[in-house]
Amino acid sequence: MSTVLAFAGSNSSISINYKFVQYTAGLVDGNDIRVLNLANFPFPLYSYDEEKNNGFVNSLVELNSEIKAAKGLIIGVNEHNSNPSSYFKNLLDWLSRVDKNFLADTKILLLSTSPGKRGGSSALETIENLLPRFGAEIVATFSLPSFNENFEESKGIVDDELAKKHQEALSIFLAKLS
Repeated sequence: MSTVLAFAGSNSSISINYKFVQYTAGLVDGNDIRVLNLANFPFPLYSYDEEKNNGFVNSLVELNSEIKAAKGLIIGVNEHNSNPSSYFKNLLDWLSRVDKNFLADTKILLLSTSPGKRGGSSALETIENLLPRFGAEIVATFSLPSFNENFEESKGIVDDELAKKHQEALSIFLAKLS
């Protein structure tokens, strides 16, 4: 049994990417899975001066420890103006200061969604190219377009073809954890 940590790179209390991560985590069997709501993890804006004067906040150190303990991560990449949110980029900046290779030997499933037809794919691509710099192995990705039309909280992904592609990405990820 592997430990999987799941979260969205969003600090919004109404994040659709967090809802999508929760749904995906609910499909994981045979692994110890923990879902984190990063809306509960406030971090100051990264700067060298902030780090020098105040060091690392406890929640950052704890999150880094949880990431290190996990064999795999399911990450929902939220999109603001075709890029990852400033919150998520800030989080990555802080984590990389605690340990440059904070994702070493970690298998990752990247997800994204948005209300638009591209489903956050621009932000997902940016993060897909960035995370290997910190040691991550991106094993699968999935972008869900038009969240409000293709997802219902009580049912999940309502489009059969999209549901199949999502399940395929999740299966690839879970197989890599074995």
